[in-house]
Amino acid sequence: QVQLLESGGGLVQAGGSLRLSCAASGRTFTYFMGWFRQAPGKEREFVAAISWSGGSTYYADSVKGRFSISRDNAKNMVYLQMNSLKPEDTAVYYCAAALLRGRYDLTSDYDYWGQGTQVTVSS
Repeated sequence: QVQLLESGGGLVQAGGSLRLSCAASGRTFTYFMGWFRQAPGKEREFVAAISWSGGSTYYADSVKGRFSISRDNAKNMVYLQMNSLKPEDTAVYYCAAALLRGRYDLTSDYDYWGQGTQVTVSS
């Protein structure tokens, strides 16, 4: 079992920054840790993922160059630094954990999910 708890969401103006945090407890080894987001009326979509070692990171084209994912295994934490935020980044952001190697961008390949944190970007 893995429990995930996100924090750091909020309201920010366009062009601003936020840092999301995800605290993991329970089973400590996860192959991938990912961030996904879901806007009202839309499907949940991949944002970023990171491998266990942190040596491999992956990003959706829409956030590449603006967002950065990192992890601290000693603290069981995963972070998503979001810069140059746009109104279209507004969504509930979810942290997810994949126990086995699979597609890092597929929701179905993740085994555990947090409850989500709201990010709202005003224009």
